[in-house]
Amino acid sequence: MPRNLRVASVNVNGIRAAARKGMLPWLETADVDVLTLQEVRGEAVHLADALPGWHVVNDEALAKGRAGVAIAARQPIDIWRIELGDENLDSRGRWVEADLDIDGELLTVVSAYVHTGEDGTEKQVAKYAFLDAMENRMPRLGELALITGDLNVGHRELDIRNWRGNVKKAGFLPRERAYFDRFTAAAGAAVTGTDGSTGTGLGWVDVGRRWAGEVDGPYSWWSSRGKAFDTDTGWRIDYHLATPALAERVVDYRVVRAPSWDTRWSDHAPVVADYAF
Repeated sequence: MPRNLRVASVNVNGIRAAARKGMLPWLETADVDVLTLQEVRGEAVHLADALPGWHVVNDEALAKGRAGVAIAARQPIDIWRIELGDENLDSRGRWVEADLDIDGELLTVVSAYVHTGEDGTEKQVAKYAFLDAMENRMPRLGELALITGDLNVGHRELDIRNWRGNVKKAGFLPRERAYFDRFTAAAGAAVTGTDGSTGTGLGWVDVGRRWAGEVDGPYSWWSSRGKAFDTDTGWRIDYHLATPALAERVVDYRVVRAPSWDTRWSDHAPVVADYAF
């Protein structure tokens, strides 16, 4: 019988804090099959405590209390990987892949947490190196593949409410946006990026933008400054990037924005999509 696979992605801003603030009650009603987490800021034992009954794989950052990514599934995860680039790449706690057998079909799911960056610093150098490695890895992930997570780039003006005030800041720099121009252009197409660079399209689909259309947002992260959440002055930086074959199976997509500031259990909202299998 055909069924829908529900995949949710969320930057939890600390798994222990999220569990304390209400993540589990949400999960109990969300009917999620696969959950990808970023900014876990904890170890495997903390994930096990927060997600009883789930099968979890993760990669921890070398520095305790920093970064961290994980994939949790209702079914066992037999094959998983954390290798993204060579030993010189700063990717620990930022990339984990899992191969899942979904009714006889192979689905590769990635949880990714791209560096925040800071223009003109080594932090931005590390961010570009990570995006380079990601661009190199994407064509090798298979026919049915999904990259989820906090990718820390607003691709287009529609993705940031106050985009004019951020054109020279990490997260909306032309060079960063050019990666997403290539990620989402038709496979093999010649691409001129936002920064004027040229490259080749990879053919991946931004599920959120395809589903929502040409509208502002829907945003997935809001600054803690002022009343950004209340006024919906947000950023859409949490993605589902799907291969074309998987994108054709999307039957629903939503950003689960909390009803109010004080009911949030993370500063990011879960991004949820259903895929037909």
